[in-house]
Amino acid sequence: MIRALLLLFSLAFAISAQQHSPIQDGEHHGDAPYLLEQGWTPLLNGKDLSGWHGQDAGKPNEWFTSPTVFFDRLLGPTRLTGRKGPGERILNGPAGRTVNLVTGEKHGDVELYLEWMVSKGSNSGVYLHGLYEVQVFDSYGSTEPVKSSDAGGIYHRWIANKGVGGSAPRVNVSRPPGHWQSYQIWFRAPRFDASGKKVENAKFLRVLFNGILVQEDVEVEGGTRAHMPLPEAATNPLMLQGDHGPVAYRNIYWRPLRPLIDR
Repeated sequence: MIRALLLLFSLAFAISAQQHSPIQDGEHHGDAPYLLEQGWTPLLNGKDLSGWHGQDAGKPNEWFTSPTVFFDRLLGPTRLTGRKGPGERILNGPAGRTVNLVTGEKHGDVELYLEWMVSKGSNSGVYLHGLYEVQVFDSYGSTEPVKSSDAGGIYHRWIANKGVGGSAPRVNVSRPPGHWQSYQIWFRAPRFDASGKKVENAKFLRVLFNGILVQEDVEVEGGTRAHMPLPEAATNPLMLQGDHGPVAYRNIYWRPLRPLIDR
């Protein structure tokens, strides 16, 4: 009897530890990480765009919240539509052409999870620190070699009117337009010495695209193309690109970066 009780206690303890222990191996674990662990903070409140603002205050901000996103593969494959009102999804306006959307809150080292949807041929981007872009793009069905401009790519910099650097995803795992897709990003901010001189570049430690590893240990020497007009710093806001075609986002969560466990 005592032995059976001890076994049950050990099993209960193991289950409890599994439920609350950190998942920091950089792997996919089924459900979205904010459902599996504590410590995640949502950046969308499910009601409105509080905590966000348009990058350019001089231009209309047409981003809106919606309880639904509708995509029609046959009659409107280049569009996404939603019903304006309280909801957990955000869309970049009725035409998919509006200002970039920026958080009021700034982050340093961060782990980010989010889900996105594009229409056919559409394009957006998730800019860590408003500077370093993980590309959002309709790359579904492409037979070309993957590039930094494909979904899951770390976009290249733009110097002297040409692309420099960048990192193509390891593999194209894009789903069809109109389908929800996910990124989980482990990002380390640039480092500065006491005088403010940068001593280490920003770095994408790992990026999972639809649960598949597509980027690992990618340094970025500076802001990638179309970045915000911000200097590199220890903390900066998150930006979502809004002027390159219809895109929707949902389930945007962040938490402070913790050391990844070696695999």
